[in-house]
Amino acid sequence: MKSQVVRPKVAGYVINLDRSVGRWEHIKKQAQHMGLSIERVAGVDGTLFDALDRPNYNHKAFVCANGRPMLPQEYGCYLAHLGALEVFLASDATSAVVMEDDVNLQQDLLSRAVAIVEAAPFADVVKLLNHRVVWYRTISRSARGDLIGKCAFGPQGSAACYLVTRRGAEQLLAALKDIRFPFDVALERGWETGVHIYSVKANVLELSEQSQQSQIADRARYRSIKRRGYRKIPTHIFRIVELFRRLRYSLA
Repeated sequence: MKSQVVRPKVAGYVINLDRSVGRWEHIKKQAQHMGLSIERVAGVDGTLFDALDRPNYNHKAFVCANGRPMLPQEYGCYLAHLGALEVFLASDATSAVVMEDDVNLQQDLLSRAVAIVEAAPFADVVKLLNHRVVWYRTISRSARGDLIGKCAFGPQGSAACYLVTRRGAEQLLAALKDIRFPFDVALERGWETGVHIYSVKANVLELSEQSQQSQIADRARYRSIKRRGYRKIPTHIFRIVELFRRLRYSLA
């Protein structure tokens, strides 16, 4: 008797703040129309935490690496993603697609995710949406045509949609307790965390019109808190080192 092949069970999770009812209704209607099963994970309002009392936030390391302090909304976003990973691990799914609520769903999202898991069993995380893909090296191709590989230049930006295995979720939760980066940057740092991070070459999902209204900050807000001049020298040095570490990681 031939042994039955067990296909990956991929769950879909959407992070959504309680006050962002419109965003959830928008993405829920998309899912219902497409016959997709997704679960809402409550977001975290970072503004409710005192700036001097943010558990696990490493202020000194964050400022050195990023050239500015962490915004309250970034802190909430970080905690929400960790929460989504915990929800996934409490389920019986073998992998999960974790999304933020400003993406446009695609009907074949979960089936493409299954194909990616099958084509890249070596991956712990596969980013399904990026702002930039530079110096890309293809390693595998799924049965649905998605290219899976690594980028030698980054950060690629965005944690709006990524595929994660149970092993990857466990490793991320253990490695990302000390908060030294925005979550999207921390997610990519496989050379530090030991998590096997990959990326699709072409986005599986795209951002929706909802993304034009950032729930974190606009560019003016980011500029207003950035260090300048000689005070940013440690950040420049850190980023140069990171570039070389990323390059070496991309070739592994």
